[in-house]
Amino acid sequence: MSLVGYARLQESLRLSAFHVTRPAKIQPVTRIKRIGDLLAVPPNSAPEPDDLTGHLLFALKHEGINLAILAQALPQLPAASIEAELEKAPNGIYVRKACFLREAFTAEELIQQSPVRGAFVPLFDPDVYVTMPGVRNSRWRVEFNGIGTLAYCATVERTPEIVALLEYDILSRAQDFMQSLPSAMMDRAINWAYLHETQDSFAIEKESPSEDKSRKFIQLLRQAHEGIALSEDYLVHLQNATISNPFDMAAAFRHEQNHLANGLQGAAGVTYVPPAPDLCGELMERLMALGNEAPGRIDPLVAAGIISFGFVFLHPFMDGNGRLSRFLIHHTLCRAGALENGLLLPVSVAMKREERSYLETLQHFSRPAREFWDVRWIDHGQFSFEFAGDASIYRFWDATSAVLFTLEMAKRALEVELREETVFLENYDKVVGTVNEAYDVRGSDLANLVMMCLTNNGTVSKNRRRQYQHSVQPEVFDYIEQVTQALLEQQGPEQPHSESDQ
Repeated sequence: MSLVGYARLQESLRLSAFHVTRPAKIQPVTRIKRIGDLLAVPPNSAPEPDDLTGHLLFALKHEGINLAILAQALPQLPAASIEAELEKAPNGIYVRKACFLREAFTAEELIQQSPVRGAFVPLFDPDVYVTMPGVRNSRWRVEFNGIGTLAYCATVERTPEIVALLEYDILSRAQDFMQSLPSAMMDRAINWAYLHETQDSFAIEKESPSEDKSRKFIQLLRQAHEGIALSEDYLVHLQNATISNPFDMAAAFRHEQNHLANGLQGAAGVTYVPPAPDLCGELMERLMALGNEAPGRIDPLVAAGIISFGFVFLHPFMDGNGRLSRFLIHHTLCRAGALENGLLLPVSVAMKREERSYLETLQHFSRPAREFWDVRWIDHGQFSFEFAGDASIYRFWDATSAVLFTLEMAKRALEVELREETVFLENYDKVVGTVNEAYDVRGSDLANLVMMCLTNNGTVSKNRRRQYQHSVQPEVFDYIEQVTQALLEQQGPEQPHSESDQ
């Protein structure tokens, strides 16, 4: 089975890029078609094995846009071979895209026998990819409509799952849901969201925040609604506010190499290595520019997924990157004006419950990126790092899985976390009100007992009965159970119950 297109270019030119997810291969078929994770190509439709320009044009036509491969392959192809293809089809869509990209990646002008005629063509097919409003190149009549620039660009495929979630319009549904609540209930639900978003964002990092840490992070979440433009100074300010150890507080983006580890000894324990400091600094400038621009030009949740995961893959600080990456989801949504009245979607709560999927989404990028680093153990906690890849793996990345996960967690944050908590609060009010009419119980004791009973499926545990035996009458415990169980049964067996500790 001979490789075709991008896979052929990657193999022949020994390119440093992630493996092609759907490689094209010559197969005994009569037409080009997808078979599983393969693009099957009939022998008569494949370019000659050594015709690398032909393979590049085949890839552009049948495999979409892979900038990480194109950025490395095009400078290695002789200008004469591309000019020859241009002479055969001076207005050809795919050769024009190749010419446009080669000139952008090499700054070398190709010979153009006659001006290109016809309509502008988008570099990324809007039916296949999520795109931004484009920038037109009149020389090749190609419109660059990627999410970013040719210095930093994320691609997002319009998979059926992503299309369905975008059509679901999560953010509008969230606004409508919160506005449907009584004002006091909305305030309580939002306060719950801020508290638990903070706790679970730290929990993902295997930390239990102190009261001071929690208060500072909640202040940051509320500050997201100010929509402050991203800058190095602002991100440093945010990082300092999430870190309690003064030795870990940054003054700027990092000037040393960092890495992630899983606890194993030596280089085998290093699971991810972000770009070297100089490249990180450059790409952070690009990411911040995208974060300031994209929320108003594409779906805010798509932008949020790209900015959040893009940030954590660049890892610009020595500590605090994970929490900041999740904060950037809220910042992006607020910058787009998608969340009003202080509303916050508790995505970290959803992520904590789907922690394995979160890790798998991160590893979709981190595992293949790790393969391009030669890591050597020097001493305890000390390593040498040598990058054997190409900067394009960080510069041009496939954000499809990151955006899908972000959309899924935003939907869960609305449909499960916020709705569950609202039901919990409504049930709490009903039980407290009913018990108060029948018995005189100290307010704080009643509040605690009702919350514990609701989270324990309508039962006041023996431990709680002992704990409150000197301040609450014995029959009150039974009555709280009776009222709670009747309410939960009325709502049906499928009624979700909050795990709130508030």
